[in-house]
Amino acid sequence: MMAVTPLSSLQVTKHYIPKFNYIPNSSIQNYPLLVYHACFPESTSASAIESHFQSVGVVVPNWRSTMSTICHFHSTSHEVMCVAEGRASLCFGGEDNPERVIMEVKKGDAMILPAGLAHRLLEDLDGDFLVVGGYPIGKSWDMCYGRPDEEDKISKIKDLGWFAKDPIYGDSGSVLFL
Repeated sequence: MMAVTPLSSLQVTKHYIPKFNYIPNSSIQNYPLLVYHACFPESTSASAIESHFQSVGVVVPNWRSTMSTICHFHSTSHEVMCVAEGRASLCFGGEDNPERVIMEVKKGDAMILPAGLAHRLLEDLDGDFLVVGGYPIGKSWDMCYGRPDEEDKISKIKDLGWFAKDPIYGDSGSVLFL
């Protein structure tokens, strides 16, 4: 594994976001959005993040791109996203949700999203926002948009297992202490 910010000095933000209309957010399994601020050094490349995912062995790096500008969530998998370049303003919980979370993330930050948590890119602040995204080994992801016809998909979130190891820190890390 590559060097990451020691847990003793890592700043972690937790957000429990309530259900909003047909967007479950944190309501089904009661897991929060976790943000590990500056967990990767500024010099870390997208390739190095992908290699780190593989060496920890919890998530598979599935994509490297900017983030979707369409509000969506996944009902079949939790998601891990690490910022490899740039800064962006993101919305979590649904843009019309009065309890949504809008935050700026930057290179080196990692986000762990429980299944059902809506997310989207609001603004690429530097014009080069790049994220490495991954899903737990053996899980495939779907796209849900908070529509009434997605209730069957949403009902299956309750059966998803949580992480047995932290996707960034392995045998330690915040996902293990929720």
